[in-house]
Amino acid sequence: MKTTKPLITLEIPELPLLKKGKVREVYDLGAELLFVATDRISAFDVVMPNGIPQKGRVLNMLSAFWFDFTADIIENHMVTVDIDEIVGRDGRLAPYREDLAGRSMLVKKAEPILAECVVRGYISGSGWKDYQACGAVCGIKLPEGLKQSDKLPEAIFAPSTKADVGHDINISQDELKAQVGEEVFEFLKEKSLAIYKKASEYAETKGIIIADTKFEFGRVGNKIILIDEAFTPDSSRFWPKDDYESGRPQKSFDKQFVRDYLDGLDWDKTPPGPELPEEIVRKTTEKYLQAYRTLTGRDLQ
Repeated sequence: MKTTKPLITLEIPELPLLKKGKVREVYDLGAELLFVATDRISAFDVVMPNGIPQKGRVLNMLSAFWFDFTADIIENHMVTVDIDEIVGRDGRLAPYREDLAGRSMLVKKAEPILAECVVRGYISGSGWKDYQACGAVCGIKLPEGLKQSDKLPEAIFAPSTKADVGHDINISQDELKAQVGEEVFEFLKEKSLAIYKKASEYAETKGIIIADTKFEFGRVGNKIILIDEAFTPDSSRFWPKDDYESGRPQKSFDKQFVRDYLDGLDWDKTPPGPELPEEIVRKTTEKYLQAYRTLTGRDLQ
């Protein structure tokens, strides 16, 4: 498979840089924001020194697909991913057109609600560790005797803190309710579960299990909308349905592949991260592209 050189960072000195995240650069365009998804990859909250070619475009265009798909449930922050429209809004972007194409999204400005709204349909990851320790996830008591990767009787809303640095920490629903108020809490819970239900049912028809995912929400005036990203390999666990078997870890289309490789190294999970071998980079690109192709029914342009 031919791959292009990964875009690790994109500097646009003509624009104010509002935020540089683990993956995205956020620029202030005045009335709107410009999200740029780079090819950086993080694991265990450490950004690796080399990136994954095409990853940023997959994240950006897959989010656009899901924002459209779930717009009947909740409004989202996406304005456009069309590069002609984006460059047309601000002439200062014209010199960066080639780099921005496919990996940039013009979005509405919103005031983020500082919580990760996690929905779990299967028991895995930190949820599995919590269940093993106390039989519950985020204070939600689960049936006894569950095995790793089991499907839950029904999807659960299991929020966590939103950390710019370090690990997100699972919190109870009551803790989130105390943080945001009962009315906002009920809205976030209802919408998160509804979005997950629609997307996961669709994904299963394409042969992918969405084991869990996380959302972020923000306020525009008095309205709460969906922001950040939606159902990407960075924010979700994607498992191939035809290989699923409870009681063990699953193969995945997400960055768990990189985590598994790093787990086998003599590395203490602190910066700097190790250079990823060419074979791991290539296979990870393939997994991201396959997830996009399988879910959308088209190749990444």
